[in-house]
Amino acid sequence: MQIKKVLVLGAGKSGTNAAKLLIKMGAKVTLNDRKNKSEVPEYDSLVADNVNVILGKQDASILDDDFDLMVKNPGIPYDNPVVEKAEQMDIPIIVEVQLASEITDAELIGVTGSNGKTTTTTMINKMLNANRTSGKSYVAGNIGVPATQVAANAGSKDSIVMELSSFMLLGITSLHPHIAVLTNIFSNHLDYHKTRENYVNAKMNITKNQDENDYFVVNFDTAEWRDLSKRSKAQVVPFSRKGNSKLGAYVQNDKIYFKSEYVMDVKDIKLPGEQNVENALAAIAVAKIKGVDNNSIKSVLSKFNGVRHRVQYVLEADGRKIYNDSKATDIEATQMALNGFDEPIVLLAGGLDRGYKFDKLVPNLSKNVKAVVLFGETKHLLKDAAEKAGVENIKLVDNIDQAVPIAYKFSEPGDVILLSPANASWDQFNTFEERGDRFIHDIKKITGVKEVKQ
Repeated sequence: MQIKKVLVLGAGKSGTNAAKLLIKMGAKVTLNDRKNKSEVPEYDSLVADNVNVILGKQDASILDDDFDLMVKNPGIPYDNPVVEKAEQMDIPIIVEVQLASEITDAELIGVTGSNGKTTTTTMINKMLNANRTSGKSYVAGNIGVPATQVAANAGSKDSIVMELSSFMLLGITSLHPHIAVLTNIFSNHLDYHKTRENYVNAKMNITKNQDENDYFVVNFDTAEWRDLSKRSKAQVVPFSRKGNSKLGAYVQNDKIYFKSEYVMDVKDIKLPGEQNVENALAAIAVAKIKGVDNNSIKSVLSKFNGVRHRVQYVLEADGRKIYNDSKATDIEATQMALNGFDEPIVLLAGGLDRGYKFDKLVPNLSKNVKAVVLFGETKHLLKDAAEKAGVENIKLVDNIDQAVPIAYKFSEPGDVILLSPANASWDQFNTFEERGDRFIHDIKKITGVKEVKQ
């Protein structure tokens, strides 16, 4: 790559790492963000590296005819004035994961989907590193590790398992995963993508640069997802919890197989829930393509406690098991979480009001939810769903700090206390991680029990 002058739009982790990498590559770099200096921890080191840092505003006047490239934060929409002006000027616009893919010789494995991306990415990474004799597998991307940081250090014998959001996938041009994984597709981020079709098309960008020498691992449990697989030029490797295909990883009689080869029993997966069976199947498909042995696969899945904030087992106190699923920012994720437990559940839920109702949750709430404690902008909407489901105990509060002690009082030995909000966190928290951490803090304060290490 020979780039002379680059505008990096957005000073988050990915933006600052991209800027530093581009400087090392000999480019002249301008980094722009609406944040102020105190909100950019890397400010001094960026300036020391000769990055032209412009903070406090974002407007099209920053652009001139000399820019060869824009590296855009994935979350910045394409109707941003600076982005629109760059498009008018025919300045190529990419995202940081694309830049990373252009500087590495490591094999790329891409993972996308509405739910399960991080768990699946982590499972794959652990399996690829199990008993590995050459090279190493790394995680990067939407999982919270800047891809450029990893790509700068990974070599030809290594693998990079990239979690790829729909926002990221909109900004790729030549990124070419040897193995691409689609966990599922629901209707997320429509405030950004405008239509479900746009969202689906963004997700399918994960396979657009693949060819017949590559693999597309895809969930075969709905007709839509099976049809989407036909859009790929890669070799399709299905996975199916419902046993809809035996050409990849599937479940039959509570046992997991890969192309008719027995791998392990479903019951030996430590993480609870149907969604984690699906995540495991996707990971197993990748592992088997890469030649990982069944003992290593079983060892990983039988010990893996989960990723923080994704149906994370937190602790057990007085016979109650506590789970943190703060990443459940949509209805489908909470449905999956609830379906994962046979025990009585005390559910904590609520968050940002995006204008939808929660009737789809009624059957799940009817199953074994004994109490709900609701907070945030959607608490009244969730109360309506809980009443329709016949939940016996319903309590509305202002925030998680109030919700946790009440949820604990509703619970009894043998119960599960589950934070699975079914909503984004932005009405009360900056991130879902912050929300989950607050929940864990409050639980530990009440119980006096330490959190189980991941």
